[in-house]
Amino acid sequence: MPDFPNSSAIRLADVSVQYRVPTEQIATLKEYVIRMLQGRRVEYRAFWALKGLDLEVRRGESLGIIGRNGAGKSTLLKVIARVLRPTRGRVWVSGSVAPLIELGAGFHLELTGRENVFLNGAMLGFSQAQMKERFDRIVEFAELGSFIDAALRSYSSGMVMRLGFAVATEVDPDILITDEVLAVGDESFQEKCLARMAEFRAKGTTILFVSHALDSVRAICDRAIWIEQGQVKRSGVVEEVIDAYRTHLAHPAAAPSA
Repeated sequence: MPDFPNSSAIRLADVSVQYRVPTEQIATLKEYVIRMLQGRRVEYRAFWALKGLDLEVRRGESLGIIGRNGAGKSTLLKVIARVLRPTRGRVWVSGSVAPLIELGAGFHLELTGRENVFLNGAMLGFSQAQMKERFDRIVEFAELGSFIDAALRSYSSGMVMRLGFAVATEVDPDILITDEVLAVGDESFQEKCLARMAEFRAKGTTILFVSHALDSVRAICDRAIWIEQGQVKRSGVVEEVIDAYRTHLAHPAAAPSA
């Protein structure tokens, strides 16, 4: 392992991630099996979601990650969260990680909200007693009231997302990884989410914040990076990175990388 300064929370060295993408759409498993039985191989092309990416994040830093859909932002978060192994390169992470990448992932639709709270708590490593201590705060934050004892299949998508956010942020991680979490709920709930993010920041939690809401990136982050085609196009002061990104969107040939 190379030198890893005490001031660093995350370090990526020459990280690349390759996906295999079929060149033609196969709609069903039946179609795939028939093709294989006929000796017709499925053709794939290589797609590099990340390409030779280097990144270092300091302890206590709030890093905004911006870019267009498909630029590699979510792939980067999954690599740091150890959900995805890079094709090439090395990743070092110091401290506990709470990934808010897919809110509600792991919920069971036939269980009640209450049962899902305890199920997800167990998945996060909490005992039943620890989740009982947190339960009222989770329900209050998610604004679910009596719905907490209804089956999750009766929830709207926004209710599921609110519950997922409330459960996931009832931990005290060293590193908080978020992907479009402020897309949940109405404006008042988004403000609650921002306030909770600010609490994490004040406690010195390292935050990786992916969002298309550039005003939220300004409010939360100390530094920003703009990812384009799996590479860091620009890194630095939040306002400067956002300006360069917006210039690129308006005039693709005009924005220099740095």
